[in-house]
Amino acid sequence: MSSLVLDASALLALLQGEPGSEPWEAAIADAAISAVNLSEVVAKLAELGMPEEEIRSTLEPLDLEVVDFDLEQAYQAGLLRRLTKPAGLSLGDRACLALARARQLPAVTADHAWETVLAGVEIRIMR
Repeated sequence: MSSLVLDASALLALLQGEPGSEPWEAAIADAAISAVNLSEVVAKLAELGMPEEEIRSTLEPLDLEVVDFDLEQAYQAGLLRRLTKPAGLSLGDRACLALARARQLPAVTADHAWETVLAGVEIRIMR
């Protein structure tokens, strides 16, 4: 069972070796990620020009627990909109929070906008 939930920004920061991501490298082996957030990561890497084969060969060895975005998470992410709108959180951000809330795990992000969000989830800012 995973011990934390990664947001897309956190996984991208780890993959790109951004400052402040180093202490989190070991945590990736025990992380879950919503399929919505994984899709965001794939989209960003593709946008940067990375071919699909390279994206897959980069992400698959990480052996992340990829969690389907199901009906209950859809409701929870939607209900989080009111709480997270002032901070500008996206659907992907809310999908991460919904998964973290359902699993009662901390959510890890590289986005400082999450610092003001009170969503009943422990939020850890990566950098």
